[in-house]
Amino acid sequence: MKNITLNVTGMSCGHCVNSIESALKEVGVESKVNLSDGTVDVSYDENKLSLASIKETIEEQGYGVE
Repeated sequence: MKNITLNVTGMSCGHCVNSIESALKEVGVESKVNLSDGTVDVSYDENKLSLASIKETIEEQGYGVE
């Protein structure tokens, strides 16, 4: 499992947290959103998912990934 922290823009409330965590869970990524820091800690299997696909999943929810 690979662990990485992503900077995510556009998050402002609990709904944002749930939206991102639920979308990532659907694609097999364990995540923890830190709303106050604007970050998302992700843990994923590099053999099954790429970092680009994880970023795309977050962006599809309407948030930016730096």
